[in-house]
Amino acid sequence: MSGAELELTELELDALTELVNIGVSRAAASLRKMIGVQVLLSVPSVEIIDRETAAQLIGTREDSQLVAVHQGFTGAFSGHAMLIFPEKSSLELVHAVTSTNVASEEFADLEEEALAETGNIILNGCLATMANMLQQSLTMTLPEVLRGRGPELFQIAGEPGRGGAVLFLYINFSVQDRDIRGYIAMLMDLPSLASMKLLVGSFIERVAGLDAGA
Repeated sequence: MSGAELELTELELDALTELVNIGVSRAAASLRKMIGVQVLLSVPSVEIIDRETAAQLIGTREDSQLVAVHQGFTGAFSGHAMLIFPEKSSLELVHAVTSTNVASEEFADLEEEALAETGNIILNGCLATMANMLQQSLTMTLPEVLRGRGPELFQIAGEPGRGGAVLFLYINFSVQDRDIRGYIAMLMDLPSLASMKLLVGSFIERVAGLDAGA
């Protein structure tokens, strides 16, 4: 896999970042409606990197166990999406969305359910909105909660095929005044990444055409 195969122009990366932010904003609105408290969610940066680099980045930044909500997606572009938190942040998130502080032995089932539901809302909201704005649709699998270090989580899609890539998003997440950091990773093969690149290019052309006609 060469860097050129992964390269997006600055304009394409800006457009993709904007699409992702619109997606997570709508996901935050859905989550806010569900739990009845203010939810702020933003994506300050987007990168396209190989799977090994993504795992190393998380491993370098996070020295604790990680918790991820994983969903597969298929459509105009296909792959695996993961919402990833350090374990401490995942517990903060569950306490925030459930408004509970139950004893740890009673918390395990509630934690799994709350994480899966929250991850489903965020990943579905983000990906569905992106696909819709690209005039496409995606089908998502049911969410599952995974635990492990960075390299273990990134093996969920099986052995990386030739040219596999990760659309890697940093997220800032605030629920009930709790600041929670995390990541969204979308694992795709090169044909899917190429399809997404073409769709983003078409999106830019449509927006430019609308602006010109305004």
